[in-house]
Amino acid sequence: MTPIIHTLATIGLKPGISPRTNLIVIRRICRRLCEVREDIYDERHALRRQAEKQRAFLPFTASRVEELKKQASEHRDDELEAIRPVLAGFGRDLLLLDDERLTEALGFDGLCDLLNINPVHREMACRAGHTTIRDLAFVEGLEDSTDRHDPDWKDGPLFSACHAAMMEFIKETPKHLLPDPFAPGGPLYGAPVHMVNPDGTMTLKRPDLTVHDANGSRVVKR
Repeated sequence: MTPIIHTLATIGLKPGISPRTNLIVIRRICRRLCEVREDIYDERHALRRQAEKQRAFLPFTASRVEELKKQASEHRDDELEAIRPVLAGFGRDLLLLDDERLTEALGFDGLCDLLNINPVHREMACRAGHTTIRDLAFVEGLEDSTDRHDPDWKDGPLFSACHAAMMEFIKETPKHLLPDPFAPGGPLYGAPVHMVNPDGTMTLKRPDLTVHDANGSRVVKR
């Protein structure tokens, strides 16, 4: 654990800490963990690039190529293994959090301020009813949208924590117990799905469409 993370963790453990301060501490810890993780990945990529350069001199450099590949796969592995459960732990807390109460405590704009969400995205999220930290940071991925130009790229520290928690859940839960992510209420509900037919061909199944008219509402299968 780096000194910065240790200091932040000490602040987060203080009794009587406010929801605002607690969220700031969690965000900063997750951001620092993500920064360390990216540094490790960058260093691993550098080792792999060295291995690729050595391939030009095969077969004389075969042992060196294998050595560099091994170094890349094991480089700072103990740190990565220590980061994963911490990020996932924060992610589980955020996914299970009674975040409507957090929104009530901070106010919608106060929560958006802490998540660094730009005004345009705030308005869109509010109209869609996405006002909780789970919706804003993970489902919509709007965290740090003020500093980000690509609206489709999700990489905020809280999003990364929730993603780590979801990956841990998928990895550790028996397949037959996993919920359907495409079912109503699931994270992928509404996304088109490619179905494999018995003859090996693929069929694109689009989500059911709810149609509203003078006769009421009905679901159209597509």
